[in-house]
Amino acid sequence: MKRMIAIAALASMVISMCAACGSSTAASRYSAADYPQEITVDVFDPQANYQGIQSGWFAKTVHDKFNMKLNIIAPNRSYNGSVLQDVRAASGNLGDLIICSAESDALSGMVESGLLTDISGYLKNKSIMKYRKAINQLNAGLPAKGIYAIPSEMSTLSSMTPQNVLEPSYSPYIRWDLYAQLGYPQIGTLEDLLPVLVKMQQLYPKTASGARTYAFSFFGDWDDNLMNAAKQPCCFYGYDESGFLLAKADGTDYQNILDSGSLYMRVLRFYFEANQKGLVDPDSQIQNYSEVFEKYRDGQILFSPWPFLGQSAYNTQEHMDQGKGFMAVNIDDMKVYGYGCSQTGNLKNVMAVGSGAEDPERLADFIDWLYSDEGVYASQAQPNDGSAGPEGICWQMGDNGPELTAYGQKTFLQRQNLPIPGMESVGTFRDGVSQLNYTAVTLNQKDSRGNAYSYHLWPSEQERSKTRLQNDWSEKMNATDTMDYLEKNNKILVAPGCSYSAPEESSEIKEIREACKKIIVKDSWKMIFASDDAEFDRLQKHMQTTCAALGYQQAYQYDFANAKAAGKIRQQIILNETGE
Repeated sequence: MKRMIAIAALASMVISMCAACGSSTAASRYSAADYPQEITVDVFDPQANYQGIQSGWFAKTVHDKFNMKLNIIAPNRSYNGSVLQDVRAASGNLGDLIICSAESDALSGMVESGLLTDISGYLKNKSIMKYRKAINQLNAGLPAKGIYAIPSEMSTLSSMTPQNVLEPSYSPYIRWDLYAQLGYPQIGTLEDLLPVLVKMQQLYPKTASGARTYAFSFFGDWDDNLMNAAKQPCCFYGYDESGFLLAKADGTDYQNILDSGSLYMRVLRFYFEANQKGLVDPDSQIQNYSEVFEKYRDGQILFSPWPFLGQSAYNTQEHMDQGKGFMAVNIDDMKVYGYGCSQTGNLKNVMAVGSGAEDPERLADFIDWLYSDEGVYASQAQPNDGSAGPEGICWQMGDNGPELTAYGQKTFLQRQNLPIPGMESVGTFRDGVSQLNYTAVTLNQKDSRGNAYSYHLWPSEQERSKTRLQNDWSEKMNATDTMDYLEKNNKILVAPGCSYSAPEESSEIKEIREACKKIIVKDSWKMIFASDDAEFDRLQKHMQTTCAALGYQQAYQYDFANAKAAGKIRQQIILNETGE
């Protein structure tokens, strides 16, 4: 009897919590009671940095609503992710829930191969169909009629509106406290960062744990057509990768990454010179993202190309109150790449249900929930710069709109890693966030009650006092946050959201690409760790000549045609929305 009472009390608590977390959308009514049989869902997710069963509070939330567990299969955590994908696709079962790209006819190929399920019948009258126009546009050109995938990063905002709220996707972030001790030296170009970083390393040669500090620490998890770490600083100058190209955000310029004068080669030279000065972590070639994150948490690394690495790992309330932490620094000649919102979503990442899924209707319900208010608040919550997390736990409605609870303030503002109230047994907030790494809806989008998903945009949170670190940065930069600084100073180049999808690659181009990218990635790493200039130049030449012999130019021309087509659309959007 006591056990039954305890179970009833726990169930009551969970129901109350879910009600507190709920939104006004129909999707918030999902409950495990509607799904008597527990299932484990294989989620094929190339974006994930985690492999295995999702754990923690997000896992509990999903289980309480859908009676299912998420088993994440992450190709970038596997030795050879592309082979894993090919093997699973060849078996006819890529996964139950699939996150993939819809570009280059990849989605069409999956539909044609019978890997995906038409979920149109399951989505009738669901709240997700408020994005009907974008969903229909994505699925219109597929080989079979129906809804086979849902685009990510949905928005109703202008294509020229940056998706990011406070921090851009890319920017040069450094340990601001060390930079301040040097007197805030001017940094004219990317290369001018190196002497500044050398002096920062001299100021802070070891962490409190005794570990040696470095300016840069790399990992190979995200390498694909090129070395991912070498691509990031290219984004400081308004370019992003497009196959074997770097494409400018506004569609006005394109660079072949193998050209000796390309930004990609410039960054490889930059990192080579950094390594010659002892600024590159020698473990870079043998570590993964998680290991690098821990080094940032320890204070071992002094530079970060993303806010979600340096700031998320190191900028605790304690550090920021002491004036320590990562903040964006200005480089005089930079113009940072910014992603614009898209009313048709992002085709680089879409979500689909596999044809072998045990319960496709339940997975369609789960997708519907991910795009609901409650789903966005839960699945896109992060310790740094994510959504506001579960309502009633991390935030609540106050007299003047939404506001963080005491727990939310400790979690998001003070960076404390605490157990979720009422769910202490499943671990801390940070350890339990969604590992899907999937953005269903942009954070500057408003929920059904008219509030932004990002708490940073709430009036209640904008009025809160800032830390010593943030105050020093704001005074020096004359801005409230990085996006404010970039926009005020014309330092951001927004790529308007567009829905261009490239035609399917021929088998010949696929073979050329696979062969060339292995050479590019391998030689890129070698160039950074070359012993001297002569070896650097020899490796660069080897990369260029070997790829040329493998047919690189054919793959490049394919990428160039697609980049030009997408750029033309972006230029038309800019003309339509700005008249420029």
